[in-house]
Amino acid sequence: MKAIFTILILIYNLTLFSQVDKAVGDYLLTLKTTESDLFEYKLTLNEDGTFFFHYYSNIKQGIPPEVNKYAKGKWTIENKVISFFSDKQKDFDEKHTFDFTNSKARFVIKSPRDKTDQIIKTRLTFLESEIFWMERIEIFKI
Repeated sequence: MKAIFTILILIYNLTLFSQVDKAVGDYLLTLKTTESDLFEYKLTLNEDGTFFFHYYSNIKQGIPPEVNKYAKGKWTIENKVISFFSDKQKDFDEKHTFDFTNSKARFVIKSPRDKTDQIIKTRLTFLESEIFWMERIEIFKI
């Protein structure tokens, strides 16, 4: 009985790790407007549970025209929802000023059971964020 229980726990943990492995990597979204303005979002999820985020905008009529914003912290995944956390003492400095705490993103992949030819790009869809313009942003895995 103990052996069966141990095997079930190991199988359950393996499914959790496979979900994390699929989420790890670089995500990018680049948006260009008809006025040649540029918005770029880059997110890196590392295997050790840390993340780095870079937002770049180049707005021709903006003051200043170029803006760079950075964030870093930790992430966790549960039921295909990635939660982001930033520690005010460790993750903030002169460069990293963005606070991703309380941000959540849905991890979207093609289901292994889906045998159709439909192409579904791996992506993160932000569901919640205290950064108002991050909600509903979809960042695609590169």
